[in-house]
Amino acid sequence: MNAIAKPSLRPANPNFSSGPCAKRPGYSVEALKDAPLGRSHRAKIGKSRLKEVIDRSKALLGVPADYRLGIVPASDTGAVEMALWSLLGARGVDVLAWESFGSGWATDIVKQLKLKDARVMEAGYGELPDLTQVDFSRDVVFTWNGTTSGVCVPNGDWIPADREGLTICDATSAAFAMDLPWDKLDVVTYSWQKVLGGEGAHGVLILSPRAVARLESYAPAWPMPKIFRMTKGGKLIEGIFVGETINTPSMLVVEDALDGLKWSESIGGLAGLMQRSKANLAAIAKWVEGCGAVEFLAVRPEIRSSTSVCLKIVAPWFANLDAEGQQKAQKAIVALLEKEGVAFDLGAYRDAPAGLRIWAGATVETSDLEALFPWLEWALGEVSKDFV
Repeated sequence: MNAIAKPSLRPANPNFSSGPCAKRPGYSVEALKDAPLGRSHRAKIGKSRLKEVIDRSKALLGVPADYRLGIVPASDTGAVEMALWSLLGARGVDVLAWESFGSGWATDIVKQLKLKDARVMEAGYGELPDLTQVDFSRDVVFTWNGTTSGVCVPNGDWIPADREGLTICDATSAAFAMDLPWDKLDVVTYSWQKVLGGEGAHGVLILSPRAVARLESYAPAWPMPKIFRMTKGGKLIEGIFVGETINTPSMLVVEDALDGLKWSESIGGLAGLMQRSKANLAAIAKWVEGCGAVEFLAVRPEIRSSTSVCLKIVAPWFANLDAEGQQKAQKAIVALLEKEGVAFDLGAYRDAPAGLRIWAGATVETSDLEALFPWLEWALGEVSKDFV
């Protein structure tokens, strides 16, 4: 690549990690000053804060009134595991995997739960499995948005309304940025640390009436860890879904989640959040088109994520490297940008092809992305000198 002068304009916020993600614009820890620290989460004030998160989340996302939303342990991972261990086994299951997290759920289902009637439908990074082959007389487990591949399902049209099985959807990098069709989804999970820019440790689990009916009518054959148990005496533990958490939550993290929800409401709710993320994707697409050194990992525009944008490097010097060389070059690019203080955490996920991953969710300002692009081109040029 030809030498490029070092840019002078820097992103105001250099945090482009895909989780935990950038805090909202204007964020300050002062927003947490009213957190009820040192108080029991079972006290009136603690339960009221947890209930407020639940109510604001349901309203923002447009969750139907007869769906339950609960705060659970261990981030999105904990929420997904609760669903898998509690609900699966009643019928066969189709698992869709096109990136590392979907592959992880497939491993849990096949090797940990050891379900005999499990079909794993896979696609490589950058593509989707053939959605027409999914059998909805079975349970179906999938990610709405592949955080590590930048590939999302285009919509919910492929899911029938009259399905017999349950749809279990890991939506952690889609919730609050993509339009989730609730009538097509029976279980939805996410964490605050993605689109809301919240802190980690807690997950959110949303259940449809069909999922609740399964919980109350089916008991898995395997032992159930305490933090996964959602029923008692064959009935749903309703307290989980009004703020009576299974284990002790961090009230500081809860206060931070409330801050993210209130900010989301102030910019126009779900529509405002989605628009900000779409504008960021559009800015990246415009830059990619003119750059020539990078391309989207997801070739088809209709399946490109607007949050976790994954790019492959196609500059000739990079393409000529073997896999090990590409990994080294990627790490060198990421390290150079970090050293300059202009971009943090831009490397592709460890299991994904070597490249770049840029978080473009609603907490990221388009102006920061536009300031980032010249730095990316500069870094590509600088690192190429050591590999040609």
